[in-house]
Amino acid sequence: MLWVLLLVLPVGALSAGTTLTFSADRTESVFAEGRERIVLRGNARVESDEFVITGDEIEIFGENQRYVRSSGRVVVLDLENDLYLTSDQFFLDRDADYLRASGNAYMEDRANDLVVKGATIQNWSDLDLTEISVNVRILGDDYTTRSQFARYRRKTEILELSGTPEVYWKGDEYRATRIRIDLARDEIEFVGDVRAVVRSREEEESPSDE
Repeated sequence: MLWVLLLVLPVGALSAGTTLTFSADRTESVFAEGRERIVLRGNARVESDEFVITGDEIEIFGENQRYVRSSGRVVVLDLENDLYLTSDQFFLDRDADYLRASGNAYMEDRANDLVVKGATIQNWSDLDLTEISVNVRILGDDYTTRSQFARYRRKTEILELSGTPEVYWKGDEYRATRIRIDLARDEIEFVGDVRAVVRSREEEESPSDE
């Protein structure tokens, strides 16, 4: 990731090719080796070519500004993957390409027309894996799901649900121990104690003779 840092720093404070831009009402900085830290308070904003993060407070710390932590009315735009997130708290490990949104976590996967809600949302970009936990709700064009845990792979559009999962799919209802949905193919797989309510579809009325 390329980041641009809009702050006067000692030469060599950032590794080559590692840049951030940020702004806030108040800024506190520590540049002592091993304790590097920047704290932004009030209308805090950090951005790069890939991300825009805003919140009441943002902390940037670690070697070469590896970690970004935000709290209070957090909004995150993942420009590269077309994701929109909001939460009470947010953490980003730029080297590991890992993020965690916690506390009323909400995510829109705009590329796949998917909305995700839960207590915590974690994403590993290198693994193409998103995990959502506690009171999970997922909404798509013609389905909604409820569960306590979910795993989602964006590239293959595979959704795995566990923890008393329920799926409402095109008017039908499904429950099982575990449910796997292939969103790209409109296929559902069930494991253990399957219960379903499948509603009949009325045939289209043929046009009456005149």
